Amino acid sequence: MKVVVGPDPSLVYRPDVGTEAAKDQGSFRNYTHAQFGSFSCNKMTVMEAVDMLDSLVDESDPDVDFPNSFHAFQTAEGIRKAHPDKDWFHLVGLLHDLGKVLALWGEPQWAVVGDTFPVGCRPQASVVFCDSTFQENPDLWDPRYSSELGMYQPHCGLENVLMSWGHDEYLYQMMRFNKFSLPPEAFYMIRFHSFYPWHTGGDYRQLCSQRDLDMLPWVQEFNKFDLYTKCPDLPDVDQLRPYYQELIDKYCPGILSW
Repeated sequence: MKVVVGPDPSLVYRPDVGTEAAKDQGSFRNYTHAQFGSFSCNKMTVMEAVDMLDSLVDESDPDVDFPNSFHAFQTAEGIRKAHPDKDWFHLVGLLHDLGKVLALWGEPQWAVVGDTFPVGCRPQASVVFCDSTFQENPDLWDPRYSSELGMYQPHCGLENVLMSWGHDEYLYQMMRFNKFSLPPEAFYMIRFHSFYPWHTGGDYRQLCSQRDLDMLPWVQEFNKFDLYTKCPDLPDVDQLRPYYQELIDKYCPGILSW
């Protein structure tokens, strides 16, 4: 069987590649990301998206062998028990993995799930499979991209860093597009909850602004519930729906663009 490898999607972002060259070499994957980035794939409510996750089992997560919708409610309920006064935080637990709907719309799971990390600089030690994944990447031998800072300035802020594509970034952009009325902490948790090399590994601090460091404890607090509420005792989803529907109606109501 012949395996055809598609063009490198990062070409469209690289400062050393001309516009036309990037367009030619990366047209296929660039089209894919433009498609999802335009939020024209679907129109549905948040709860309909939660229900869609019933048909997805995340291949990257060894702790979950049941549909992600149950994990969403488990995470939300764990947060609700520990932080009863922060209803927006409860909703983040329900929302956090909804970007995985990309895997149901044709994106391969390797491009949707798993840990995220910055591109355009040297992968740091806490990136999963760091020693065995990047050997074929020519950026490792290019002085512009192979240092700890790479193409970035010190403490430029994570909002100015190009992250690897995944469900975190998609959902974060989708929330902005649909104008979710959640606090900044919620957007940070969604965008960086899979950035384990940062919030758990302690790496990439040279890219962080003071705002990133101030937000880090929130992401770490969320991570406790994302990881440690996974168990085979599944929640009574029908009983929980009315409460979470109220939160959806408060912060992100109606039919949304996905």
